[in-house]
Amino acid sequence: MHHRKPRTPKNTTTAVRLGAVVTAGLALTTATTTARATPHPTRTLPHAAIAVDTAYSHADRTHTNQTDQSFTIHEYGPTIAVTANNRATAISAGCTPNNPCRSIALSYQIVTTAGRNARLINATNISRSLNEHCPTCQTLSAAYQFIIATPRQFHLSPHARNELNNINRKINTLQTSHLPINQITHQADELAHQIKTILDHETTHTPHTTTNDPQTNFTPTVTLHRTIH
Repeated sequence: MHHRKPRTPKNTTTAVRLGAVVTAGLALTTATTTARATPHPTRTLPHAAIAVDTAYSHADRTHTNQTDQSFTIHEYGPTIAVTANNRATAISAGCTPNNPCRSIALSYQIVTTAGRNARLINATNISRSLNEHCPTCQTLSAAYQFIIATPRQFHLSPHARNELNNINRKINTLQTSHLPINQITHQADELAHQIKTILDHETTHTPHTTTNDPQTNFTPTVTLHRTIH
C-alpha cells in the first residue's frame, strides 16, 4: 500500500505542480517565488529572484513505501540576479530484511531568466539518498534542473506547457509504480531528456537582439543539471 506523509508548507519554499511562477519587483528588490501563478509578469524592470524546490521522502517501519515528487516552472523576465535551488532527498530507516523500505524522491525544476545577467544565475542541484540501519532497503533520489538563459524575455507556449503537463503526469505515475529502482531511474532520465527537447525547441523561437553588446546578444541556452543517488 502506498502512503505519503503530509508535508509542512514553508513560506519560502513552494512546489507548484506545473505552474508558472512569475516574480516581478523593483530593481535591487529580492523576490521569493510564491504559489500564485500568473501568465505574464506585472513589471519588466530587472529584479532579483529566488527559486527553491524540494522533493523529500522518508520511509520507515511504519510507512515502508514512501514517495515524493516536485515539478515546477519558474518564469522570470530580465533579472539582476537569480538563485535556483533544487533538491531531492530519499531516506529509508530502520526497516527489517523481511519487510524492507522503499523511498523515492524526484524533483524537476525549470527556471527561465533573461537579459544582461541571465547567464550569471547561481544554480544548485542536489540529490541525496540514505539507508539508515536498512541494508536491504531501496532508495532513489533524482534531481533535474533546467536553466534557460535568453537575451530577451520569452514565455513558454501553450503547446509546450501541454507537453510538459503530460510529462508531469507520467512522473506522477512513475514515482508510484512498482518497477525496480533501476527501471525508474532509466525512465526518469528519459522524461528529463524529453523536457530538454521541448525547452530546446522553445528557445529557437526566442527573439534575438541586434546590439553589439555580448551581454545582451547571445544565443539562448538550455542547461540541464542532473544528480542521481
